[in-house]
Amino acid sequence: MRVVVAPDKFKGTASARELTAAIVGALVDAGHDAVAAPMADGGEGFLDVLGGANRTDTVTGPLGDPVDAPWRISRGVAVIEMAAASGLMLVGGPEENDPVAASTYGTGELVSLAVESGARRVLVGVGGSATTDGGIGALRALHPTQRFRGIELIVACDVRTRFVDAADVFAPQKGATPAQVKLLHGRLERLAQVYEEESGVVVGDIEGSGAAGGLAGGLASIGAELVSGFQLVADEIGLDELVEGADLVITGEGFLDDESFDGKVLGGVAELAHELGVPCLALVGEVVEPLPELPVGLTVISLSEMFGAERSMADPCSCAARAVQSFLSERR
Repeated sequence: MRVVVAPDKFKGTASARELTAAIVGALVDAGHDAVAAPMADGGEGFLDVLGGANRTDTVTGPLGDPVDAPWRISRGVAVIEMAAASGLMLVGGPEENDPVAASTYGTGELVSLAVESGARRVLVGVGGSATTDGGIGALRALHPTQRFRGIELIVACDVRTRFVDAADVFAPQKGATPAQVKLLHGRLERLAQVYEEESGVVVGDIEGSGAAGGLAGGLASIGAELVSGFQLVADEIGLDELVEGADLVITGEGFLDDESFDGKVLGGVAELAHELGVPCLALVGEVVEPLPELPVGLTVISLSEMFGAERSMADPCSCAARAVQSFLSERR
């Protein structure tokens, strides 16, 4: 068979590239033609699946400390992963974060460096942020923003949340107390008014503008285009051409829940496979009950159910490879 392997990362345990390599190896050993297509939706792993870093620069971290942020530039196209400059993991997770003070300034510094280095097209993957600053930190780093006219700035969003809602939906995950969520909500409301007054852009009406705590909306106010992160990556690697005519597509992610079908990799790959009439297998670390209604042609294997939670967390790559071998043997 010709099999396309297009998983997302298993957050915290395996990258999309690592999972892809393990699954491809199992397929090749079984005599199949395997096509590697590791995926991302704009969150962590975005830079890796689009070629990986070839530059590293020191920028301002989310809480003001310097951080070494990897990014990529090639042939006038820059790829930036905001989590590398303003990510939650840079501060040690929600327990160590200051959700009110956390800033996207370092992400703005990376965008500025990219343009100064000759980039005319800048892809910014947003996800995994420590911030709910509405992008004001990034805009301060980009000042004066008029110098970015003529630059194609594209924000790859991993959620569809709108600008002001980012505080209520995501700030608690970044360590914010209920009182801080209320404060951040009010701050985003005021910023939305400021952006509209200064640029005429009504960021609150833009789907995905709440991504990365409103960074997406802030960048939209200076002319950035907000797009589906999954679709951007799929277009960049030509996923539809790879899937067309395949005998099977394998995708996956750490947790399967309703959000998996709302702009995420698993849902996007499954939908594409269905449109092209190709069966799809999804390998997931865990299914969060109740199981959402699955698209036609999608089979789901839970690694935690097959191998146990401890083993699937400790070694998801070998578990994924074994699961694929088992699935194919049953199809014979």
